[in-house]
Amino acid sequence: MARYMMIMRSTPEAEAAMEEANVDFNEIIASMGRYNEELIKAGVLLAGEGLTGPEEGFVVDFDSDPPVVTDGPYTEAKELFNGFWIIEVSSKEEAKQWAQKIPLGKGVKVEVRRVSETSEFPQDNPWVQKEVQWKAEVAEKIAAKARAEAEQFAR
Repeated sequence: MARYMMIMRSTPEAEAAMEEANVDFNEIIASMGRYNEELIKAGVLLAGEGLTGPEEGFVVDFDSDPPVVTDGPYTEAKELFNGFWIIEVSSKEEAKQWAQKIPLGKGVKVEVRRVSETSEFPQDNPWVQKEVQWKAEVAEKIAAKARAEAEQFAR
């Protein structure tokens, strides 16, 4: 099994077309919800999140020392990342099939990249060994947060 990250990228033209089409935001959420549910039922979804708009973000440019931080929005950006999924599937072909099912409109692209596995790095490296431990700790934190959120919804 391999993990793939599907990164949703949108253009200003796609955003304008969406506004012009006057699509109900609840329908967008429902559409994505149905897609996410399909990923969950298939047992391939590991993570997925939408991102806030660029006005809440910033860019760190490492061309100078110290790096320069510029608050969003990013006027020079032609495409913006809007969200992502991480899936675990049996092949690149299966990842392509899932990516093609994402309910997105014209002007939106999804970049799909395989996530490197810890096993691909030298196992005797102390930083690789620490990363394995960090991942276990993060997984525990995420699970605890998810349980807390589930309890809130159950109330």
